[in-house]
Amino acid sequence: MDGSIATPEETLPAVSLRVQTLKNRPDFQRASRAPRVAMPGFILQMRKRAAGEADGIRVGFTCSKKVGNAVARNRAKRRLREVARLTLPHEGRDGMDYVLVGRSDATASLPFDKLQSDFTKALGILHGKQHSGSKK
Repeated sequence: MDGSIATPEETLPAVSLRVQTLKNRPDFQRASRAPRVAMPGFILQMRKRAAGEADGIRVGFTCSKKVGNAVARNRAKRRLREVARLTLPHEGRDGMDYVLVGRSDATASLPFDKLQSDFTKALGILHGKQHSGSKK
């Protein structure tokens, strides 16, 4: 097989799990008070939205000036966006907001496969905390 035909496991669902981007400051502020996991290349925050809020998976990205100049911040955010694009449709949960915070020097320099595996691990930790009750 030459890899030109996608198997059903490789195809993404049509529309149901489309990831939306957070853009409003209040959404980021609410996520900053939610549970978080620090990984070498980023910090992941996860917030369960209230019943009246929008459906679907939402994700936001932020990098402070500690990450570096504008070029470094943009590179870090591009890498975080790609990690989220590849992982959240499969691993993300409906009704959740996720915020990825870039870390200085690490986000832009870690190998991409390490960032991706750390993101999957961080999602597992946060999803486990959500079900376990009062842990934060």
